[in-house]
Amino acid sequence: MSPDTLTPAPSARTAPAAAGSKPGALARARRRALLLIAAAAVLLVLTAGVALSTGQVSIALPDALRALFGSGAAGDVLVVREFRAPRVLSAVVAGAGLAVAGSLLQRLFRNPLASPDVIGVTGGASFGAVLLLATGASQALTPLAALGGGLLAAALLGAFAWRSRMAVTRLVLVGLAVQAGLAAAVNLMIVRFPAELAGQALQWTTGSLYGRTWPELWGAGGAIAAAVAAVFLMDRRVAVLDLGDDSAGGLGVDPHRTRLGLLLLAVVLASLAAALAGPVGFVALAVPHLVRLLAGPPTPLTLALTALTGALLLTAADHLVLHVLPVHGLPVGAVTATLGAPWLLALMIRQGRPPQRSSR
Repeated sequence: MSPDTLTPAPSARTAPAAAGSKPGALARARRRALLLIAAAAVLLVLTAGVALSTGQVSIALPDALRALFGSGAAGDVLVVREFRAPRVLSAVVAGAGLAVAGSLLQRLFRNPLASPDVIGVTGGASFGAVLLLATGASQALTPLAALGGGLLAAALLGAFAWRSRMAVTRLVLVGLAVQAGLAAAVNLMIVRFPAELAGQALQWTTGSLYGRTWPELWGAGGAIAAAVAAVFLMDRRVAVLDLGDDSAGGLGVDPHRTRLGLLLLAVVLASLAAALAGPVGFVALAVPHLVRLLAGPPTPLTLALTALTGALLLTAADHLVLHVLPVHGLPVGAVTATLGAPWLLALMIRQGRPPQRSSR
């Protein structure tokens, strides 16, 4: 078997390392994660509150929060509940879904470059959503169309990479090819669209939260919340997979079936997040790395921190697009890509460096 397959020998961060960890170090890591979760939650609430209160109609933050729950002046309630809240909450839910999907894929594939952007899932979601626009079907079906496109991309990825037993290097290369092919199909459809549909589709494919509605939020957002809850429930199984397939089988976990189920959860999360926000780039790739840098190896607490950080990043990026940057109509995907591209370059340079040897 190739050394870069999905089932390598236990790594330094798996059970043997955990068994040798001191209880004091584990307690400090837990406290640090809890503090970071609290800080991320507070920042997310503040950012969402500022987004709800800022706009052409300025509303005081306390009034905006009351209007969110249906209290206060009728005009404030209309502006907040009908126009601003669906967009802000869509950013929160989509950011959390993308970050958790990226964390899950990187952990499953043991590869820092594994993310829905790289392996073609978001490209498949874009293909499904744009195809829906081309047929003239109701936009209420966008989550289903995006999910279908994401599953199509996952099926293509699995079919092309299956002979190599899902070797990680081959998986990433095949994913890039699938992403490029689906992007070409999307561009072809946009070129053939009437002018009014082409503009709408082009804005969506660059990543945008414009025009989100409550029905879209309840549909895709509710499914994302359920999928995130499922990832938390399966975290113990993921930890068992970290031990290697032989050890996982000895502990009563079917590694192949469990890995397939987790992969499907990641595809569902990324596809439905793309249905809400479009194929926003680099959130799924960068956030898990940032969380590992700040809070250490994966645990249920760091998974919660990943979800909060993804939600905070996308909400803050959308607020920058609307109210800070001087460019009107800039899609939120442009901001996340601008932030994420240097991160990806730095990550690739870091991965390409040879390990440093001790002088002793």
